[in-house]
Amino acid sequence: MAKTTTRGRRKAPARGKSKARSSGGGLLPWAVIGIAAIGGIVAHDHWKSIQPMLARQSTPITRDTAEPRPVVKKDAPPKQVALAAPTPKVPVPQPLPPAAIPTPMIQPIKAVPSPGPTAVSQTGTVAFGYCGQGAHINCVGDGGVFWYKGEKIVIADMASPVVDQARCDGERRVAFAAKSRLLALLNAGPFTMNAAGKAEPSGAPRVVSRDGRSFGAQLINEGLARKPGAAGSAWCA
Repeated sequence: MAKTTTRGRRKAPARGKSKARSSGGGLLPWAVIGIAAIGGIVAHDHWKSIQPMLARQSTPITRDTAEPRPVVKKDAPPKQVALAAPTPKVPVPQPLPPAAIPTPMIQPIKAVPSPGPTAVSQTGTVAFGYCGQGAHINCVGDGGVFWYKGEKIVIADMASPVVDQARCDGERRVAFAAKSRLLALLNAGPFTMNAAGKAEPSGAPRVVSRDGRSFGAQLINEGLARKPGAAGSAWCA
C-alpha cells in the first residue's frame, strides 16, 4: 500500500508541466494576430509614404513580365519586305463637250405698211319722221341733216338751206321742200351710208345713197340743194 501512494505523488508534477505547455501554446496565435493588427494600423496611418515605395518596386517587375524583350539572333539576315506593285492608273474618260447647236439666221422683219383708212359702210332700214322737241333718234332735221339711231348725220356731198335760218320766203320754201324730199328718200327703202370724214360736234359726214345713186346728187338735180361751197343767194332773187 505504501508503494502505490508514493507513485501517485510523483506523477502529480508531470501534469502541471503539461498544463503550462498547453497554455503557452495557446497564447502564440493571439500574439501573432495582435502584431498583425498593430502592423495594419501603422501601415494605414503611414499609407501615403509607403505607397510610392511599393509602386517603385512593383513597376519594374510588371514591365519585365508584361513586355518580354525580343531575343536578337546574331547573324540573322534582314527580313525582306515585299513591296506592293503600284497599280496602274486607269485614265478616266473626260465628258465630251456638247455639240454646237446651229442657230438659225434671224431675218429682219420688214415693215408692212398699214392699210389706209377704209370707208365704213352702213345700211339703214328704219322708219323716219320729222324731228321735234323730244329726243332725236330716227328723224329728219332739215334738207341735209338727219338722225339715225341717235347719231347726227350730215350729208357730205350737198348743201341745202335751213328753215330756221332762211333769209327770204323763197329760201324758206326750198328748205321745207328739201326736208320733205329727204324724208321720202330715207323711207323709200334700205340705203347705204359711207363715211366721208371724221365725226365732229356738228355731225358725222356721210354720203347717203341707194343702188349707187347719191341722195345729195338727186336733191341738187331737183334744185333743192347745191354743191358744197357754192353761193346760196340764188334762192332769194
